[in-house]
Amino acid sequence: MEGTDPPTLPPQMFTTSTQLLDLTDKKLLIALRDGRKLIGVLRAWDQLTLISPKANLVLQSTVERLYCNDMYCDIPRGVFIVRGENVLLLGEIDLDREDEVLLRQASVEDVFAEQRREQAEMKHRDRVHKKKLRALGFEDEGEVLH
Repeated sequence: MEGTDPPTLPPQMFTTSTQLLDLTDKKLLIALRDGRKLIGVLRAWDQLTLISPKANLVLQSTVERLYCNDMYCDIPRGVFIVRGENVLLLGEIDLDREDEVLLRQASVEDVFAEQRREQAEMKHRDRVHKKKLRALGFEDEGEVLH
C-alpha cells in the first residue's frame, strides 16, 4: 500500500492553538464552569503549553447572557479575559442565524426578578421536602436529631 496517504482527521478533533487561530476575530459563545455564558469576539489568546494545557482567552465586545424560563438578557462586559481552565465549552456563532433566538429578550431587571422568584420557589420546595424527610426520621446534612 505504498503511495497512499493515511486518513486525516477533521480539524474539530483537535483543540490546539491552530484551532484557536482559526477562531481568532470570530464571534464565540463560551460556557464557563460556574454556569455563566459569554458572547464576544476572540481577539487574543496565549500559547498552549505542557505546563498549562488550557489557553487563556481575550474577548472584545463581550456580553454575559442570562437565561431564565423563556427569556434572556445581555449584560455588557466589554473586554473580558477568561482563564483557560474555566472554559467548559467554546463554539463559533453562526452570524447568519444569530438573530433566530427562540427566546424573548427582556430587561436585566425582569430576568433578575424571575430568577429570584424561581430561587424562592426552590427554597420553599426544599423546606417542604426536608420537613417530610424529618417526619420519616431522616436528618439533614450536618444536623443531628435528638
